[in-house]
Amino acid sequence: MTENKNRATAAAILPLVGGAGNVTSIAHCMTRLRLGLRDRSLVQDERLAALPAVLGVVEDTTYQIVLGPGTVARVTPEFEALVAEERAAAPAAPPAPLTADGLTADGLAAQGAAIRAERKARNATPFKLFLRRIANIFVPLIPALIGCGIIAGFNGLMVNLGWLPAVTPALAAIATGFMALIAVFVGLNTAKEFGGTPILGGAVAAIIVFPGVTKIDAFGQSLSPGQGGVLGALGAAVLAVYVEKWCRRWVPEALDVLVTPTLTVLVSGLVTVFGLMFVAGEISTAIGDFADWLLATGGAAAGFVLGGLFLPLVMLGLHQALIPIHTTLIEQQGFTVLLPILAMAGAGQVGAAAAVYVRLPRNGSVRRTIKSALPAGFLGVGEPLIYGVSLPLGRPFVTACVGGAFGGGFVGLFNQLGDSVGSTAIGPSGWALFPLLAGNQGMGVMVAVYAAGLAVGYAAGFLATYFFGFSRQMLTDLNADDDTGTGLIAASGGPTPPAPGAPEKTPASL
Repeated sequence: MTENKNRATAAAILPLVGGAGNVTSIAHCMTRLRLGLRDRSLVQDERLAALPAVLGVVEDTTYQIVLGPGTVARVTPEFEALVAEERAAAPAAPPAPLTADGLTADGLAAQGAAIRAERKARNATPFKLFLRRIANIFVPLIPALIGCGIIAGFNGLMVNLGWLPAVTPALAAIATGFMALIAVFVGLNTAKEFGGTPILGGAVAAIIVFPGVTKIDAFGQSLSPGQGGVLGALGAAVLAVYVEKWCRRWVPEALDVLVTPTLTVLVSGLVTVFGLMFVAGEISTAIGDFADWLLATGGAAAGFVLGGLFLPLVMLGLHQALIPIHTTLIEQQGFTVLLPILAMAGAGQVGAAAAVYVRLPRNGSVRRTIKSALPAGFLGVGEPLIYGVSLPLGRPFVTACVGGAFGGGFVGLFNQLGDSVGSTAIGPSGWALFPLLAGNQGMGVMVAVYAAGLAVGYAAGFLATYFFGFSRQMLTDLNADDDTGTGLIAASGGPTPPAPGAPEKTPASL
């Protein structure tokens, strides 16, 4: 039954994105089905956003359909199968774009969205594009981080309670095996992302975790297995890609299969053991020390700033720079203390949406959007609330950031007082983060601090939005019977949106 439901969802999405002929690539992350499209104007945004399984749509370098955690991993293979079947049944040229004579209102809206997407693509900066590539390296690792993190937390609980002592060593091995070799997976993904041979990137990165590096001296000291961590693996794999590409240009084809992989591994490996491991190790240590110092000396202020700025960082795509930092902290300390603080931004967003719901009792379209999106918001999926409610309205987006700031400041304060609250994985937030909590205190203390932080974020976001989220004119314009949703943006001074849940701007999110 579930399989039929997922296939039905995929079958409903496919024609609304222009059919198989319009799809050039298919991938998914934690919550989104990411599609490469030939012709953006063929996408029927309003009908797509209206599907029950679709929580929202986001435009970036790919067209992203928010389905939620769990669902997206089941719908994606069904979608891939349907695309393959349609192409096999009728291999045809890509559909032609709509002509001026055949445009409908939906077509005009789609073309307008295509123009906005094209404009965004032209304005993409090299730095943001680089951050997206970094995210593409680490995002595929998130499911394993989550699974191993939950097992590690459960195993720690069993050890503390003295349950099944014969089983806990096996659970420890299962939970830590991936983290022991995460550098290899980073090397594989890095080489793939930068256009090299993945296995060569993995081979060079494997040097970092090889126990035999203890016999090597670099910069006057012996190396240790894992020194440099994911940052060293990333640098080693990027170097391997450049060496491999150089070899492909200059090595004769007859010798390529022997010479290219040998030189790639040899040159990059030597640079790694006699340079990168030491340098990356120093950088990794500095990142951990700085995070500890920041939260220990100014946790409340740091948490306030981080929680308040995270939503704008997501909007600008700059949050992707934090992914290697999170991973480095997890690798070093077993958890990242930054994620629970940043998760408070979602709490502020939920509180702000609740206030909008209360303040607009007669606006049926906005209230329906909020009711359908709030459950996902509680679980950390914020796109439907951001793009369907707060961002188009303007002021509630700012007050949502205020809620996130107070929640982040609360969690940061407890870090400053010595109660470190972290996460063993990246990706989930909201209530979904509870199973991944870790720190220097018992589970009860960490759950209590994180839950209280969420409550503070909800309350601050609600109060800030209720009292400061609307001007009198906005309330007059928006607080009327409205089943179309067309008044939503008009009252806030922006363009009319395609539909509740459809984005006006694009984040670059996990």
